[in-house]
Amino acid sequence: MRFNLFQQSDVPEKYRSNFWHLYFDIAWFGVLSGTAVNFLNVYATRLGASGLQIGLLAAMAAVVNLFLAIPAGRWIEKRHTGRAVFWSSVVFRIGYVLWIPLPWLFDAQGQIWALIILAFLMAIPLTPLGVGFNALFAESVPDRFRAQVAGTRNVTFAIAYMLTSFGAGYILKSLPFETGYQVIFAIGAFGAAMSSYHIYHVKPLQEEIFPLQTTPQPEITPRAESPRGIKSALRLDIWSTPFRNVLLALFFFHLTHYLPTPLYPLYNVRVLNLNDSNLGTGTALYYLTVLLGSTQFRRIAHRYGNKKVTGWGAAGMALYPFLLAITHNVWQFYVVSFLGGFLFAMINGAYINYMLEKIPPDDRPSHLAWYTIILNIAILASSLAGPAIADWVGLVNALIVVGVLRILAGIAILKWG
Repeated sequence: MRFNLFQQSDVPEKYRSNFWHLYFDIAWFGVLSGTAVNFLNVYATRLGASGLQIGLLAAMAAVVNLFLAIPAGRWIEKRHTGRAVFWSSVVFRIGYVLWIPLPWLFDAQGQIWALIILAFLMAIPLTPLGVGFNALFAESVPDRFRAQVAGTRNVTFAIAYMLTSFGAGYILKSLPFETGYQVIFAIGAFGAAMSSYHIYHVKPLQEEIFPLQTTPQPEITPRAESPRGIKSALRLDIWSTPFRNVLLALFFFHLTHYLPTPLYPLYNVRVLNLNDSNLGTGTALYYLTVLLGSTQFRRIAHRYGNKKVTGWGAAGMALYPFLLAITHNVWQFYVVSFLGGFLFAMINGAYINYMLEKIPPDDRPSHLAWYTIILNIAILASSLAGPAIADWVGLVNALIVVGVLRILAGIAILKWG
């Protein structure tokens, strides 16, 4: 089969610049994710962080987003989407630079709490960035090209993540403990800066987007009919629309997706006794299959639709915690990592497009603000519930519970989403 994912010959010239900058944005974000973000929880674990502290690294952002998502959506509505997203990304990503000097300033526990505090502060600009970027993607990519662009972004991200995570593992193996992490934090900060540079060049398209759409769009509800007062300010009217079912289904999906996040580093480091090189190699193998799966995303999404791909992908992601729970050595870990990426590639490209198909084109920021709220409720709940479940039933049984819940999340999306 001919590999044509990066082919631009069928794309009108006026869209190509946006598409390329979106590809470079996600490539540099992959550098950030494969280095600093990928190894943050591992670093905290090696410093002696508890499961609760690891959960708090994610929970801090979730708490802030819960309070700021609606104001962020209204703030985005009143501004040029591209500029608002760019400046939010710049302020947010300054935080990655501040990770670098922490070993010079604090002892182990001081570093852990400093990382938690920085996560809290970084979440303030992250909220409009999260709300705004999905709106920017919808405004800068016509509907008929979204599956293609999303699939290509997945491939680009997977390549960057795979290469940098493998390289980060080698760096951490070769350098002293804290020095190695400072190096990969610096690499991640550079990737973050370059990602923001390319976001700056993504331009919302105003002309011809709606005539080009090929999937049915939700009916547009006149804003003038929305109730006034606090109900209007919070856009509670959105919960009276069919989009409510989408929000609830995606909440369940994200809850099961993030539930094992604080468990993986504990299991990998303390049960499997994996070193940083092992973890880097495992991550590289995982994203190798994300890469391979992403090459087929456009074809699969067009054939089955984004909703079905999201639902079956959510259920299929149960495979990873099930297999990890019966893993006992590094080679089994590599096999599990290799198998785990295929279904993630499908759902990672599909669920955003599935959601965007259900949002009125003239009211994206407010709908996406509510999505940001349910996403962060899920992150917050999973960050606290994951360690609690592990303390109650043990790490292995907790992974099995996660797998069962992921199957139920997939069913919920298919039946009610």
